[in-house]
Amino acid sequence: MVTGDDTAIAIETARQLGLGTHIIPAADAFPKDMDPNNVPPPIADSIKRADGFARVFPEHKYAIVKVLQARGHLVAMTGDGVNDAPALKQADCGTAVSGATDAARGAAALILTAPGLSVINSAIDEARRIFGRTTSYTIYRVALTMDIMFLVVLSTIFMDFQPLTPIMIVLMSLLDDVPIMTIAYDNTPVSEQPIRWQMPRLLGVSVLLGLFSVVESFGLLLIGMEVLSHPHAQHHFALSTRPELQTAMFLQLVAGGHLLLFVTRTERWFFLPPFPAAPLFSAIVLTQIVAVLMCGFGLLVDPIPWELIGWVWAYNLAWMFVLGGVRLLAERFATYRTARHRKSVAVVNQSLQHYAVAARGIAHSMS
Repeated sequence: MVTGDDTAIAIETARQLGLGTHIIPAADAFPKDMDPNNVPPPIADSIKRADGFARVFPEHKYAIVKVLQARGHLVAMTGDGVNDAPALKQADCGTAVSGATDAARGAAALILTAPGLSVINSAIDEARRIFGRTTSYTIYRVALTMDIMFLVVLSTIFMDFQPLTPIMIVLMSLLDDVPIMTIAYDNTPVSEQPIRWQMPRLLGVSVLLGLFSVVESFGLLLIGMEVLSHPHAQHHFALSTRPELQTAMFLQLVAGGHLLLFVTRTERWFFLPPFPAAPLFSAIVLTQIVAVLMCGFGLLVDPIPWELIGWVWAYNLAWMFVLGGVRLLAERFATYRTARHRKSVAVVNQSLQHYAVAARGIAHSMS
């Protein structure tokens, strides 16, 4: 809470709202000659610890926003008056409430047209859901693209075998588009903390899942080539020709790619809530039924026995758990690295501050 009202009023209001009551009068926190753009570290520390400020001036509001941003926070602010304009402009998300002055409206990034602040909560929740869906799509698209690209290139160069025909590539793209469109309706968890783009982490998880997906697809291709060289294995797996192997690879990429979507949509195990939304789950089931019927009856692809279709699905389901474990380990490793890095930085900064204080004490004693 940052208000121009008296400290007693601010404390009582914060108590009734369930906020912290450590409200600091601005006159006790900010020196008169303080530069809002260069707040001393002791004052910055007190700003971060405080639950709010009372009897503030416009420059104080601006300084509070600047300090929190300098400490790595995403800052949102609401206001309605001319004195709020500098802080609204500086904040990452300045919000002018209903009935705000023209100056506040001009400085704000968002303008509320109805009374109350509850709409802000709804907007934040929906924005974080959209962010989660975008992250899911990005990881899925990168991993699946790597899978298809490396499979086609490696098999063509090293095995002189084209795993997909041109019509299969077109069909696979069409079947992938249906679940992708329904990602926009998926159920995603709402983060309790502000979210930032972490591109190294995002690309790291995407590439790791992509590499394991390549191993999955290329492994099935190697198994298929080995089966074709043994008559007894051909009978056991119901695979006897290269065109049938192409169809099996087509089914593996379609089924495996859509099962991968269950893995990429959450940082937890795919069988734990939040569960997929009905549009997404229905789209995946529908496209899988279409793909199975195409392979079983030979629609636009060479037909394969139903027994072989069962083997391909069993293979994909087993790898679904493998990829889920890879995703879980990747997220835990990235979180551990991030937490360890932050701890290391804190220790280094604390040590430097300790030595600085000690050095000032020595210099003072010598003088």
